Amino acid sequence: MAANLSSPFLGSPSAGDDYLPTSGNGGYSVLDYDLDLDYRVATNRLNGVAVIHARTTMPLERFSLDFAGLSVVKVTVDGERPRKLAETPRKLVITPERPLADGAEFTVVVRYRGAPHPIRSPWGEVGWEELADGVIVAGQPSGAASWFPCNDHPSDKALYRITLACEAGYTVVSNGPVVLRANRSGRTIWTFEMRQPMSTYLATVQIGRYRSRSLALEPVPQTLFYPQALEREVAIDFGRVPDMMALFCRLFGPYPFDAYAVVVTPDELEIPLEAQGLAIFGRNHVDGAHGTDRLIAHELAHQWFGNCLTLARWRDIWLHEGFACYAEWLWAEASGGKSADANAAAHRTQVNAQPKDIVIGDPGPQRMFDDRVYKRGALALHAIRRALGDPVFFDALRAYVAECRFGLVSTEDFVEIMEARSGSDLVGPIVERWVYAKSLPKL
Repeated sequence: MAANLSSPFLGSPSAGDDYLPTSGNGGYSVLDYDLDLDYRVATNRLNGVAVIHARTTMPLERFSLDFAGLSVVKVTVDGERPRKLAETPRKLVITPERPLADGAEFTVVVRYRGAPHPIRSPWGEVGWEELADGVIVAGQPSGAASWFPCNDHPSDKALYRITLACEAGYTVVSNGPVVLRANRSGRTIWTFEMRQPMSTYLATVQIGRYRSRSLALEPVPQTLFYPQALEREVAIDFGRVPDMMALFCRLFGPYPFDAYAVVVTPDELEIPLEAQGLAIFGRNHVDGAHGTDRLIAHELAHQWFGNCLTLARWRDIWLHEGFACYAEWLWAEASGGKSADANAAAHRTQVNAQPKDIVIGDPGPQRMFDDRVYKRGALALHAIRRALGDPVFFDALRAYVAECRFGLVSTEDFVEIMEARSGSDLVGPIVERWVYAKSLPKL
């Protein structure tokens, strides 16, 4: 049934998140992305075809995709050229030849090309970025549109198939296992499949002259990619990843994806970052003396908290960063370092020395990645653990992960599930004090 043309059924050019008001789009949800990319490392030239399968959530005469910095060659909707196509600096606005009914599945094909580059944002440049000899993609929170047309908001998870061809001699790492690799005319074609739902900001491509080594095969393959010059140091620094994996599987529940990869770039990076199924570190995070164990634990923990369980709105960022920060303390405790009690006491003292002017449950877009969001979030979890006791706390935490597996979460979800599974009404008041108040509670 076609949409009623007497009413303007126009998909919103925003997901409605006040932290990123220009990101995301309304009127549909994406089911899967199939990206076919051809990239020239030497000249930073990208030719791409994005096949996007989606379903409408309302009758649609018009809808938009996030897309920035690249040139559109051709667009079709269900095989037909659109009646109208408009490009703005951040959006591709499509008016299909025929209106789309509510609940209808449809396919958009976008052919595009250009020299990909990062997108400027309040948090710096995000997205596709050239290295000295390769590529890093760091999409959080709004950089996915720098390399493919998408619905760039974490609430719209989808499945992915990513194929990329580039010069032979480079290794490509992306989300999910490699399902196909072929050589043709001096170029290598890599195909990856992410079979679990993924938010756009977690989609990535890493390209470099990397060697690889297996870290472990159980519970999933764990692989390290690194520059040859750092072979000795990375073998030491990332040798404990399997032990971290075993600990977090015991505390949080089964690892959620088919594989885990770690990439160490030949360039220095300001901070490490996570993507779904992998983590990326710079050469400056490697010292051959386990100097960044806490960061390695932090990024691994994001596979549960951030990637498997993903915030529905950016204001709940503490659900990602507070949990990953607390995982640092759990690893230290389990590996013979400081106890979580000692880490909590030390970090509360540090936070107490800073201004009491932030509510980490709604820090505002400028403070999404403020260190207090990380540390107060971890302190909130430690306070809940102390109130419930270890057996009850970790049982409830595993239940929270299991019930929300591959879905979207909010602070309200966390409190509701933790209280229901622990049989305690203490979780809500603790969250109120640590997450929704500016004053700093005592432990």
